[in-house]
Amino acid sequence: MATHMRWGLQQLFRTTKTPSFRFVSNGSSYHRRCWTVPRLQFGTNVPARHLSIETQDTPNPRSLKFLPGKPVLGSGTLDFPSESSTECSQLARNLFEIEGVQRVFFGPDFITVTKIDEDLEWTDIKRHAVDTIAKFFESGDPVTTGTVNNESSLSEDDDEIVSMIKDLLDNRIRPTVQEDGGDVIFKGFENGNVKLKLVGSCTGCPSSTVTLKNGIQNMLQFYIPEVTNVEQIEDEVDEVNAKVFLEVERKLQDQ
Repeated sequence: MATHMRWGLQQLFRTTKTPSFRFVSNGSSYHRRCWTVPRLQFGTNVPARHLSIETQDTPNPRSLKFLPGKPVLGSGTLDFPSESSTECSQLARNLFEIEGVQRVFFGPDFITVTKIDEDLEWTDIKRHAVDTIAKFFESGDPVTTGTVNNESSLSEDDDEIVSMIKDLLDNRIRPTVQEDGGDVIFKGFENGNVKLKLVGSCTGCPSSTVTLKNGIQNMLQFYIPEVTNVEQIEDEVDEVNAKVFLEVERKLQDQ
């Protein structure tokens, strides 16, 4: 049965590349804005080439997606949940120096910046982030020296069910989530329960629970009957950040 389902999934991927679910946006509209940063040649005041950095809203009002118009990681994703996790990336460290930045996330061709509080204005954060990204790419330094979450999570040690789950995640779900500035990382499968970690703009997103249950879980269960539940896994850093956010929110409400 599993082998037959796996063959069916492979045929499905060959015939369509259109994902079957999207983030729930709660009625918000997404838009892009282009920031053009001039590159100056040394010894002259005449502008050289321009680096156009687009910004794109995400389903998470606390996260903004930056598109520098060139590869960031090239492939895969990398999450920086706190400043202490940026040892492998000078760019991430530079972005955390901007006041109001809580989290940084790298994708194949984009960078997602998450701010501390939804009520904090994006104006200054966006301006400083665009300048930081532009200056870094001008330097020519490597974006990271760390290990990324690869586009394909398949392993030779996976059994048939796990391989089918990863096939769906890698080919139908993760590309769609990455379009919205996030990613979904497979963490395990046990007794019908799929464990996933949501990163990037997905972290703390108001619609993440709906996406997890109505989008990801429904799709996995449709193609893989052995899946009975999808569970979101949080690292210790995520739990600490969530507690800090709730405390800030409580203080704001008390004012």
